[in-house]
Amino acid sequence: MNLGVIDIGGTTIKCACWVNHHLIERQKYPTPSKLTGFMKVLKEYITSFKTIHNLQGVAISSPGAVNKKTGVIEGASAVPYIHNFKIVPVFEKLFELPVSIENDANCAALAELNAGAGKDCKNLVFLVIGTGVGGTIVIDHNIYYGSHLYGGEFGFQLVKNRSTLSQMGSPVNLARRYNEKTGEKMTGKDVFEQALAGNQLAKKYVDEMIDCIATAIFNIQHSIDPEKIIIGGAISQNKKFILMIKQRLSEICQEIPIATLMPNVEACHFTGDANLRGAVVDFEKSKF
Repeated sequence: MNLGVIDIGGTTIKCACWVNHHLIERQKYPTPSKLTGFMKVLKEYITSFKTIHNLQGVAISSPGAVNKKTGVIEGASAVPYIHNFKIVPVFEKLFELPVSIENDANCAALAELNAGAGKDCKNLVFLVIGTGVGGTIVIDHNIYYGSHLYGGEFGFQLVKNRSTLSQMGSPVNLARRYNEKTGEKMTGKDVFEQALAGNQLAKKYVDEMIDCIATAIFNIQHSIDPEKIIIGGAISQNKKFILMIKQRLSEICQEIPIATLMPNVEACHFTGDANLRGAVVDFEKSKF
């Protein structure tokens, strides 16, 4: 099955074609500021490849709470104009092709479940650490959406002093806290590197971040009990970060003798392609 594939991001839209089980024709566009420009860009891309590759549909990864039953992207995101109307029929008319849309974190989880770090799992949790913290719950190979589309919204967990996991576990917010204290202009990556280099203030904030993420993972393990917890986001590719999470989890388990189950934590396999690949998996699971 040949598909046009789109990953909608707050700053960038990624497009590709899925042909012979491979992503080809990758392109990136700045995300337009208005819906009209957004639709124009996507139509031009899909039209340009529809004939060449004989596309049979369009698979889309999107921010927001995607309601698969209504075809509406609920909630809020950095792309506000895609929300709260029946966007799937609009896309199908625009492209003259069947269209599937799934939340971006769910797409990444589907990619890992299908052929990545979770390919041997039946039940898993995907934890995305980026500007905030989000995620996905997979039970019996299917995404668990919850009763109000809040399944996997781990960023809302309260972890320290009534702060949320998104506030305490995000590299962006790590940098914000450090910069507010020092007056510097560090990125999250910079603060992490400073901590490893011996900067005690940076180490304090990084240790706090690691503790909050590990605490959340401990809670997830003992409430959902997945086979594996896969961490995504750019920071997941930092092996030292993953090792620090595992070390803190080991310490937490030692602190709580009744806890005999050590969470199985692993970095995601697919990085920049995860959302695109997962959108394809979602399309193939849809009934057209």
